[in-house]
Amino acid sequence: MRLLRKLAAVLLLPATALHAGEWRGYVAGEWLGFLEDPAYPDQHSSYLSLAAEPEYFHEWNEGSDLFTFKPYGLLDQHDSERTHADIRELSWDHAAYDWELRAGISKVFWGVTESVHLVDIINQTDLVVNIDGEDKLGQPMLKLALIRDWGVIDMFLLPGFRERTFPGKEGRPRFAIPIHENSVRYESGAEEWHTDAAIRWSDSIGEFDIGLAHFYGTSREPRFLAEPPAINPVTGSIDHLTPYYEIIHQTSIDLQAIYGSWLWKLEAFTRSGQGDRINTAAGGFEYTFVGVKASQLDIGVITEYLYDSRGEELDPGKAFASEPFSLSPFQNDLVLGTRFTLNDVNGSELLASVILDLDGGGQSYNIEASRRLGNDWKLSLEARGLSNAPQDSTLSSFEDDTRLRMELARYF
Repeated sequence: MRLLRKLAAVLLLPATALHAGEWRGYVAGEWLGFLEDPAYPDQHSSYLSLAAEPEYFHEWNEGSDLFTFKPYGLLDQHDSERTHADIRELSWDHAAYDWELRAGISKVFWGVTESVHLVDIINQTDLVVNIDGEDKLGQPMLKLALIRDWGVIDMFLLPGFRERTFPGKEGRPRFAIPIHENSVRYESGAEEWHTDAAIRWSDSIGEFDIGLAHFYGTSREPRFLAEPPAINPVTGSIDHLTPYYEIIHQTSIDLQAIYGSWLWKLEAFTRSGQGDRINTAAGGFEYTFVGVKASQLDIGVITEYLYDSRGEELDPGKAFASEPFSLSPFQNDLVLGTRFTLNDVNGSELLASVILDLDGGGQSYNIEASRRLGNDWKLSLEARGLSNAPQDSTLSSFEDDTRLRMELARYF
């Protein structure tokens, strides 16, 4: 009954005590420009967008209880599928001596590697915000954390599923074949109302931070179908793809170890429920040269290897057989990168990396830089490109989408 009274108080909080909390967040304008002409007639050479993510939070009970509300909205100049709104967080957290409870809509991050986040499965990817997969949709959840001397056990009950967002016909970059979100299919008869569950143990042992997890439920990563209505009867070409969400079991590990200037990282999972069992891994290191030439500059050297057992299953040509197939591009790839951290008052950083397909599938390039401007503004720059991708590869759709992105955000 005491817990129910606390929950009732939280539900009444937005109407009775918003004045007692604090607001923070940001508003950002973005310009996205492309060096090549559009590959498809509905696309454009530049895009403007405006995004906002305010956050309200209120603590009480000497910090043992926390209410958080974080909405998000994005307005895009051309792509109606990119224009959307979401509730990133609407949750109540209660912290006791050796347990914590979270109820509502929230975000949880798992993972340690730089280039991909294989084990990060609780929240769905908001792919239209940025193709790097870092942005996530809010997930309804009930989370109980048990804090013990031998580690932390996080248990999740996840009622309700969020479909992945995809760019529309006017969006850029996008896959050559449009993805129809309105024709989504599910393996479960409960469809998006299937209740998922997950459990994770994490602990720090010496130099190692380790996490072991198991997830059961609707896969956040869909496979795709090209069923007969989507196949042109005259040309045999595929007009659109249908996302297909299957029920999976996924067991994962994430591991990080620090030895002096060395940072070693590993993420891996094994998954059943999407055809043959899938095994993936991403691992490597980051070595940091601290205070280069007696300056404030730190330079990190990054090397990671990406493996995916699906191999040829990633061939979109399977769509002609109306079989589910995946669009994941990283089966046997090497990541090389460099991070520059100036350690100045403006937080200036730059990351440059390249992903080399060791099977001859081309190279993708990425540069990210950011710097604060005064106390309230932040400027972020990105450049991404792809070269030498075979025409039958998953990434070939993006070869003519070398792009520059500039974002100016005002924080409050």
